[in-house]
Amino acid sequence: MSSKELIVTAGAMVAEHKGLLAMDESNPTCNKRFARLGIPQTEEARRAYRELILTTPGLGECISGVILYDETIRQQKKDGTSFVKVITDAGIIPGIKVDTGAKDMAGHPAEKITEGLDGLRDRLAEYFQMGARFAKWRAVITIADGIPSRGCIEANAHALARYAALCQEAGMVPVVEPEVLMDGGHTLDRCYDVTEEVLQTVFSQLYIQRVMLEGMILKPNMVLPGLICPTQETVDEVADATVGCLLRAVPAAVCGIVFLSGGQSGELASARLNAMNVRFKSRLPWALAFSFARAIQQPALEIWHGEEANVPAAQQALYHRTKCNRAARRGEYNATVERTRT
Repeated sequence: MSSKELIVTAGAMVAEHKGLLAMDESNPTCNKRFARLGIPQTEEARRAYRELILTTPGLGECISGVILYDETIRQQKKDGTSFVKVITDAGIIPGIKVDTGAKDMAGHPAEKITEGLDGLRDRLAEYFQMGARFAKWRAVITIADGIPSRGCIEANAHALARYAALCQEAGMVPVVEPEVLMDGGHTLDRCYDVTEEVLQTVFSQLYIQRVMLEGMILKPNMVLPGLICPTQETVDEVADATVGCLLRAVPAAVCGIVFLSGGQSGELASARLNAMNVRFKSRLPWALAFSFARAIQQPALEIWHGEEANVPAAQQALYHRTKCNRAARRGEYNATVERTRT
């Protein structure tokens, strides 16, 4: 794929007020969510759940791309139709998670380094042949006393940049995800400072590795106080802090920004994205979109409960959350949109 084609694909991923649906949970993570609801933790149950998501009527109206997991990209509908065909027939771009997870970082207690670079060139070539046109790699940054360390930030930024360069070599748009976690009692200001340092380090490494910024997507956290911080800022204050941080750290050449939800509720994630687009959209060099997982999927999963009879209601709930997030991209999300389930 040429540079021009990478730019076109990246643009399509954030076009028409759409966003990405992250359904790339690893098998252990997916099984934990199933276990909480009493759903069998089997490959067939995971396949059935993925089919529910991908066959949701109207999904392509709000979703431009889906991020798959290695198991999922190889699966099929019950009738034998490959999931990749279901996705592309809906006008959606298939993507794939390619990191192999965050592992304990040697010499850095309580910090993680994401692995998966070994053999990545060959895996990307295989995924491209299977139909994937973008990929995702997630780095995890924890805020606590004395961390994140400079060593952790730089190591993860370097890995993200090497992954991104390999993606573009393979003709796939890299989604670069440096996630500063919400866990803990840190303040919004502390999250701002850490997020800015992380993003500046990531883009420094992306330049060094000669990654074409116009052919990539950034997937950052919103700037938020820790979950147990006594002070929880308003939706507008979060919007102001997040956009202010991005303007200081993200080059204008980047095609688009798709936020992770990171444990936020679906309603709060939509409201915060909406506030950013209401307050700043006309002044920003890049689109602000979404790449949510639980914030889109959770209501549907709870309704489905592993029962085939619940599929239509679960799909309606999933479609509703995608509509709410498309409205948030337009700056049109509000309580009425949240209540309207048609």
